[in-house]
Amino acid sequence: MRLFGTDGVRGVVNEDLKPEFVVRLALAIASYFGSGSSILVGRDARAGSELIQDIVMGVLASSGLRVYDAGLTPTPALQYNVKERGFDGGVMVTASHNPPQYSGIKVVLSDGIEAPREVEEEIEKIFLEERFRRVSWRELRHRKTLVDDVNEFYVDGVMRLVDTGKLKKSFRVVVDPANNVGALTTPKLLRALGARVLTVNGDLTHQPYREPEPTQENLEYLSSIVRDVKADFAVAHDGDADRAIFIDNLGRYMPGDRSATLLCKHIITNRRDNLPRRVVTAVSSSTMIEDLLREYGVEVVWVRVGSIVIARTMKSLGAMAGFEENGGFMYAPHQMVRDGAMTTALMLELLGSEGVPLSELYDRLPKRYLIKTKVPLKDKNLVNDVIGKILLSYGGYRNITIDGVKVIGPDFWFLVRPSGTEPLIRIFVEADSEGKANEILKDLLRITSEVLK
Repeated sequence: MRLFGTDGVRGVVNEDLKPEFVVRLALAIASYFGSGSSILVGRDARAGSELIQDIVMGVLASSGLRVYDAGLTPTPALQYNVKERGFDGGVMVTASHNPPQYSGIKVVLSDGIEAPREVEEEIEKIFLEERFRRVSWRELRHRKTLVDDVNEFYVDGVMRLVDTGKLKKSFRVVVDPANNVGALTTPKLLRALGARVLTVNGDLTHQPYREPEPTQENLEYLSSIVRDVKADFAVAHDGDADRAIFIDNLGRYMPGDRSATLLCKHIITNRRDNLPRRVVTAVSSSTMIEDLLREYGVEVVWVRVGSIVIARTMKSLGAMAGFEENGGFMYAPHQMVRDGAMTTALMLELLGSEGVPLSELYDRLPKRYLIKTKVPLKDKNLVNDVIGKILLSYGGYRNITIDGVKVIGPDFWFLVRPSGTEPLIRIFVEADSEGKANEILKDLLRITSEVLK
């Protein structure tokens, strides 16, 4: 039985994540860490997250752990505090980019990175076998401590890495934290860096609301705001603020792998960090990064989709950065996890270094046409049949099969893979022309439909 998906345990509050389920999961997490461990617990602002956090903290305390309450905080802020302040681990209550009825639980190890698959499997095993550890009532005193400066400590940590000497003008930035915890950190960081900030959707009471995932469809209104206020750029976060998607000064949506490519070049040419010339990215990213970063001697390492996989690969191989096309960017000197505020600070620094608008930097990248869609999946056992049929049809091209199938041609690439968080097959197609992209997408939908029928 699998409890953990691509990044933590997620489900609909009071349906999948019922209180009794959360109790058992928290008991398994507590039993993994062991009595006496110090665990920092935080949450996002979703409905149900406070309830789940209270359950988790109570259960951890009942198992003899020392519990520290981070309150409302972005996931990267909690991870930074765990790593820098010497906690034995952390638990973050969030469903990140999932729809608002969802919540979830992420387990963080002492290095600030989400637990790898082998740790998740051990927690699942404890959960299923009910090998829960409890302590005597005599050991239950003073088990919960409020940590009220988690967000401030995190913002200060980002600030220390920014070269403020490059920020010679006051940039105008629009911040959209999706009515969630990014509102507590990113605007404060940008103002500390001298930017003039307009925050939209910064109400943690859920009204008004946009979907938590920062996709092009969900951010159309943000483009007009950028143009109306003549902003230098806008940044949009997902629910727990570990992603950062940018809108340039012309109001154009930038896929995360495009902004990541610009930031990688910035790290090499402007920051001149002495870091391994290696980046780690998921198979969902564009193949253009191989061409653009090759001239700087950068090796691109392809891995399965999932920030945990990227982060753990960065740590094991050594890398200057890691990223996903969904806006997750990891800057190794700060922390090897997705970090929306750190990414935003690097973008500000990039613009200060180059002295040109973001639109000009964006236009220097090759023009490609990207289409993303998804197909409902009722039977996960059919995924391999879909992949097999695609490989037969596109057998003459380079392919990567570590996560679904990614096929790379001379003027296109596509990825077909099952979602790790929802019952879906996700399809990405990118080509040099819109016609070519639509042609390939039509063929992939035909193959998928034939198998799923």
